[in-house]
Amino acid sequence: MRKPRLNPINQRRWTQFRRNRRGWWSLWIFLALFVLSLGAELVANDRPLFVWYDGAAYFPVFVDYPETEFGGFLPTPADYRDDAVRSLIEEGGWILWPPVPYDHQTINYDLEVPAPAPPSAQNWLGTDDQGRDVLARLIYGFRISVLFGLMLTVSSSLIGVVTGAVQGYFGGLTDLFGQRFIEIWSGLPVLYVIIILSSFVEPGFWWLLLILLLFSWTQLVGVVRAEFLRVRNFDYVKAARALGVSDAVIIWRHALPNAMVATITFLPFVMSGAITALTSLDFLGFGMPPGAPSLGELLAQGKANLHAPWLGITAFVALAVMLSLLVFIGEAARDAFDPRKTLQGGMHG
Repeated sequence: MRKPRLNPINQRRWTQFRRNRRGWWSLWIFLALFVLSLGAELVANDRPLFVWYDGAAYFPVFVDYPETEFGGFLPTPADYRDDAVRSLIEEGGWILWPPVPYDHQTINYDLEVPAPAPPSAQNWLGTDDQGRDVLARLIYGFRISVLFGLMLTVSSSLIGVVTGAVQGYFGGLTDLFGQRFIEIWSGLPVLYVIIILSSFVEPGFWWLLLILLLFSWTQLVGVVRAEFLRVRNFDYVKAARALGVSDAVIIWRHALPNAMVATITFLPFVMSGAITALTSLDFLGFGMPPGAPSLGELLAQGKANLHAPWLGITAFVALAVMLSLLVFIGEAARDAFDPRKTLQGGMHG
């Protein structure tokens, strides 16, 4: 079975992207961190990954087992952090814990100092002001931020590309009224609207995604619209119209591929903006529900607890690394899709 091969143009773009070492390694580092966060339950959890007890295998990270399963008295789910339950298991077997034995909501009641506690052998990045492990909340918060950014980027890009394509291809009154609507819509105070709506509905992941989607889809409209305004006057588009090719086919086959070049280069920057928006709302208290792992909430805790600098430093470093990786990926993609760049004259990063 033959492997699909890229056409010469895409092959040149891919080679140019790989030649930008900074963007290339940023892509792999970001993917590695994202994949690691997707398995957050296997990295940071207050449940064991595996328990061997009385000749039988148990997987508490996936299945709830009652305490009676391990010789206890209560029919409720076993608390594996309880010394009595651990002693029962270790008498007849052994326990395999994840690298970070805390969930994002687990409170460490064995702290030697009042919370927030500084980094220690128990809590590698310390605890927040409620005694929760900072590293565990960082891992889960990173996953939420990236998933939120990906979903908002994809959904807003789809709406923006379709809107820009319709405006640019048909022009005339369609473009005129579309631009006036976007100007008015973009002028609305997004933060005030979210504050007002949060007084009616408790903000959550999907609620915030919907609200920010209402205002973020306009980012790519101008880029796609300008590309379609340029392409619609090309000879091959006029020839396709003269041959009776439908507008939908012309848009999809002939005009859209040209517009997607500019769109793809913008996507990493759109995603970094989406992550920043969620972090800002969490920092101000209008984001995720209380208790949810969030980088913005960790920043707010750092601001409220200046005597615990590890809180603010951890959140700042995590955001700086995440956004820097996305910017480097975006720069590499921009250079790869730039027709003026050549393999000899491209930037090596």
